[in-house]
Amino acid sequence: MIRNSFLNKEELHNLGFKKIGININISRNTCFYFPEKIEIGDNVRIDDFCILSGDIKIGNYVHIAAFCGLFGSGGIEMKDFSGLSSRVSIYSASDDYLGEFLTGPCIPIEYRRITEGKVTLEKHALVGTGATILPGVTIGIGSALGAMSLLNKSTLDWKIYTGVPAKPIKDRKNDLLEMELKLEIYN
Repeated sequence: MIRNSFLNKEELHNLGFKKIGININISRNTCFYFPEKIEIGDNVRIDDFCILSGDIKIGNYVHIAAFCGLFGSGGIEMKDFSGLSSRVSIYSASDDYLGEFLTGPCIPIEYRRITEGKVTLEKHALVGTGATILPGVTIGIGSALGAMSLLNKSTLDWKIYTGVPAKPIKDRKNDLLEMELKLEIYN
C-alpha cells in the first residue's frame, strides 16, 4: 500500500478530535495540541508544518496552507469557504509586551497579563501569506487580508485590507456567491 502525506481515516479518528467531517486531508506533518477541543468540517485540507492548538472550529471547504499557526486558547472559528495562505499566524490570546508584566507560558499566570478574545473568519474570508491576526477580531464576510498585514481590528464585509496595521483599500467582488450556489446544487 502506498502511503501518502495525508493522515488516513483511522489516524484522523485516533487523534481524538471533538468533531471530524468527511473528505479531510491533513498532513502528517501537522501538530495538534488539545485535539479534543478542535472541530473540523467537511472538505478541509491542512498542509505541512501547521500548528493548531486550543479551541478551534473549522467549517466546510476550508484550506489552511503550509506553516500556519492557529493558537486558539481564546477561540478561533473559520467559517465555510474561508482560507489561509502560507505562514499565517492567528492569536486569540497574547501576552502584554509593555514591560509591566512577565511574558511566556513558563511564567506563573499571576505574573502575566493576557489579552484574550475569539478570532472569527466569516464565510469567504481570506488571509494572505505572512499575515498576523491578533485577539478579538473578526474578518467580515468575503473580506480579504493582504500578504504581510497585521490585523488588530475587525473588518467590514466584502473589503480588501492591507498594511501594518491593516486598513481597507478597496471593495472585494462577491461574484463567487453564484459559484457557491452551483456547488451546493451539485452536492
